[in-house]
Amino acid sequence: MRGSIVRLLAAAAGGLVLAFAFPPGSINRPFAVLAVALLGASIIGRRMRFGALAGMAFGSAFLFPHLSWSGEFLGWLPWTALSIWQATYFALLGALLVPILRLRWWPVPAACAWVAVEALQGRWPFGGFPWARLGFSQDAGPFTPFAAIGGVPLLSFAVALCGFTLAYAVHALAAREGARPAIIRFAVAALVPLIGWAGWLIVPSGADEQDRATIAVIQGDVPREGLDFNEQRRAVLDNHVNQTLKLADQVAAGEVAQPDFVLWPENSSDIDPYTNADAATRIQQAADAIDAPILIGAVVQGPGENVRNMGVLWLPQTGPDQTYTKRHPVPFAEYMPAREFFATFTDLVNLLQVEFVAGTEVGEIDVPGTEGLVVGDVICFEVAYDGLVASSIDAGATLLAVQTNNATFGYTNEPYQQLAMGRIRAVEHGRTVLSASTSGVSAVISPDGEIIDRTGELFTPGILVADVPLRTEPTIAARLGAIPEWTMTGTALLAAAYSIYRRRTGGDSTSSDETDRPQDTDGPDDETHYAPAADATRA
Repeated sequence: MRGSIVRLLAAAAGGLVLAFAFPPGSINRPFAVLAVALLGASIIGRRMRFGALAGMAFGSAFLFPHLSWSGEFLGWLPWTALSIWQATYFALLGALLVPILRLRWWPVPAACAWVAVEALQGRWPFGGFPWARLGFSQDAGPFTPFAAIGGVPLLSFAVALCGFTLAYAVHALAAREGARPAIIRFAVAALVPLIGWAGWLIVPSGADEQDRATIAVIQGDVPREGLDFNEQRRAVLDNHVNQTLKLADQVAAGEVAQPDFVLWPENSSDIDPYTNADAATRIQQAADAIDAPILIGAVVQGPGENVRNMGVLWLPQTGPDQTYTKRHPVPFAEYMPAREFFATFTDLVNLLQVEFVAGTEVGEIDVPGTEGLVVGDVICFEVAYDGLVASSIDAGATLLAVQTNNATFGYTNEPYQQLAMGRIRAVEHGRTVLSASTSGVSAVISPDGEIIDRTGELFTPGILVADVPLRTEPTIAARLGAIPEWTMTGTALLAAAYSIYRRRTGGDSTSSDETDRPQDTDGPDDETHYAPAADATRA
């Protein structure tokens, strides 16, 4: 019993360590490796029910602090529900790891299992919620280049492989297998980030790109933080108009370059400019003053009583042009699935009276006046979804825009977590990324993930102007698409199935740490003692 409690505490400690590895910190990214190692060490040699319990402890300790922004203004219930729901995926991961950890050199399929569970987490239910993926902790550093080869799935795999191999090495010492197996495993663990460092050689910075554009990002700020920020919708619109007029004055004074394109954030005009002439006049005033197309963020009425979360390209003199409608509205925030069912648990569902309708078209906006400037638009949480981002790049985008509104999350870590995703997407697709937020953090990110410029403190207005490359060459990750993810998912499932089959048929699929393991009872509190392998030279 005491050994089980110690292992559960180790798993929970790993979850807390993983939460610490994410932004806004910049030197804490390596803690993600330690977190994975603690989870692996807590499960080695145990049964599936205990693995699920350890995974749940790990996931809960990670997600409650990581997703604390979800309860900033709605209270404990949505935060708790979201954290527990997401933690169940780690329970599944823990159970899946148990048979895999019986195999020799289990860190490889174990890392694949992490990717497999993230693949499920990002797709089901309600279209998934991939916010807490392991790879999103690595927006800079030695692991980041893996995103340019295999996207976020390969990035998660690399971090998990390093952590699990570290646990494998430490276990070799604990099981008295000898120094040689431990040294080999430590060397393999160290090799993973070294390969990542070498990967920077193939990540383009865009510095030598001939096709370029001058862009501007406007952060107008909001009257106040919280869910009711949009009660002063006209003030939010005026803030963004006024910052754009300020930019026009700076251009006229020769302080900054004339932009070819201006990006406003999501919800910068929650007044429908198609039906409200006053809002349209103000936006037109800004576009005419800066003499450049502005991609605004608008809430547009219809169809019926519903609304759409849209990016609208607004041209000088002529007004609205191309549009993009958010394809993945956020469940429970922009639409309410199973409203009657969830209403039996809380009246918070009544806060969402008007629901957003999903768009169907890819966010590809060909900006007139600048050759080669094709903007791939994603809105807010969509930056976390591989397919939504990739489809914009596949459609020909030479630059990625992330329109977001973080005012509803206050002074939390959510804006910094989202900014990290933008940096990773830049590396993954070799594109400049523009991130525009109503209240921060807004940034201009180069194709190698470096931040060219960004706004400062949250809830302050800001203007960013930069000369950026327009790239068309696809990265390896863009060419491969979802192939690495599905390959790793299949590898994990086959490894788990093979281990279970071999165990049930009496075959030897165990690693050296499972040799001579007694067949004790299946339960979370069973204490497992087994002799180390006789072959101390086996790595």
